[in-house]
Amino acid sequence: MNHSDATRVRSGGDVEFDVLLPPLGLAGTLRIPKEARGLVAFAHGSGSSRLSPRNAAVASALNQKRFATLLFDLLTREEEADRANVFDIPLLADRLVGAVNWLDADPATAVLSIGLFGASTGAAAALVAASQLPQRIRAVVSRGGRPDLAGPALEKIRAPTLLIVGGDDHGVIEPNRQALARIGGPSRLIIIPGASHLFPEPGAMEAVVDHAARWFEQHL
Repeated sequence: MNHSDATRVRSGGDVEFDVLLPPLGLAGTLRIPKEARGLVAFAHGSGSSRLSPRNAAVASALNQKRFATLLFDLLTREEEADRANVFDIPLLADRLVGAVNWLDADPATAVLSIGLFGASTGAAAALVAASQLPQRIRAVVSRGGRPDLAGPALEKIRAPTLLIVGGDDHGVIEPNRQALARIGGPSRLIIIPGASHLFPEPGAMEAVVDHAARWFEQHL
């Protein structure tokens, strides 16, 4: 595993690595709980990074349920400077596929079932990646995402897919409904009442975490 000297042992026996994903050296954080039951790779969107507090909250909750997690930057610093790259779904999906291949190359993570968690444009990237890795990706969760941007890949998806949107995120609900009807595998749409796009309302992110964790527990 290509990791830096920053290897940390967390409470409960979790091991955390600072990693650099080849070939571009994309920075990431891989956390593996003791007796991990699966692994979830995160795809952020809209210019966010591996340090997104919302994705970090979801990852931490999954760690507590003994899921390993990979949070990583899908773009280099130079690429982030070009706003168009944030919406380049094929590029983001390619980075995610590369991350999964990297996980499969290491004995510590190759044995784990893999799920994908995508937010915003990262959700579309996660869905495209799932369509390209039908034998490897076992489940997908989209938070406040734009799954419709996955285009023709939706019909090719076989992994059970959960779409989570806020009840007050009006511009996103209908695209999620349209995408739901096109997804090839088992799928479900959950609307969190009173929640807006980033789920900042009291209890909203907790609801996202609960639904995501249950989905991965069921399918990983």
